Amino acid sequence: MQNVFDIYTIIFLALAVFIFLRLRSVLGTRTGRERPPYDPYSARDAAREPNRPPPESNILPLPNRANTAEKPAAKPVEAETEPADRWADIAEPGTPLAASLDAVATAEPNFDAKHFVAGARAAYEMIVNAFAEGDRRMLKNLLSRDVYDGFESAITERERRHETMENRFVSIDTAEISAADQRGRTAQLTVRFHSKLITATRDSNGNVIDGSAERVSDVTDVWTFARDVSSRDPNWKLVATEAGH
Repeated sequence: MQNVFDIYTIIFLALAVFIFLRLRSVLGTRTGRERPPYDPYSARDAAREPNRPPPESNILPLPNRANTAEKPAAKPVEAETEPADRWADIAEPGTPLAASLDAVATAEPNFDAKHFVAGARAAYEMIVNAFAEGDRRMLKNLLSRDVYDGFESAITERERRHETMENRFVSIDTAEISAADQRGRTAQLTVRFHSKLITATRDSNGNVIDGSAERVSDVTDVWTFARDVSSRDPNWKLVATEAGH
């Protein structure tokens, strides 16, 4: 009986030793120098945030040099100034006329004084010829209502007397802006014209009763044109006329 017990005891002890050795080969032993367990999440975060301090650390990440480098001070924005020759050949800098033209250009940024003068010259010749020919349709497109009424009345009276008017331009010597004004939405520009014309009025029998059919006359007219700068219509209309000196 004792021999049987001893045999079983030896068998169990041998089995226990075998199991212990197997476990040790699998689990190993701790020596105090082991690496911490690999954490894939902490490794991923470190890759995304290389400057991120470890947890519970008092170390602050160094600032990014690219972000903290001193940027050059921004240059102050200088107010846009108009060139001194903005109204070259139209108005002298610093004059009341130049200041008035500035006001018109402020209300209508696309305003071009030289383009306006060229248009005024063309309109002057068209209006004078249309009046002589009694072309009411042409005049209606170029004149304000008040001025048109005056021109139309003179044409009607001339027709009533069976008179005709002849007019021929020899030249338009000068066309100069003499005044400008911006009143609310309305811009007004006054132009002084110096021209040479041949003009004559004939009665029903063809006799010259006013002017001359051959003599060239020097004529000075002062006309004022106006336009609503808020309107889509780019055309200027004649709003006042007077004889110059």
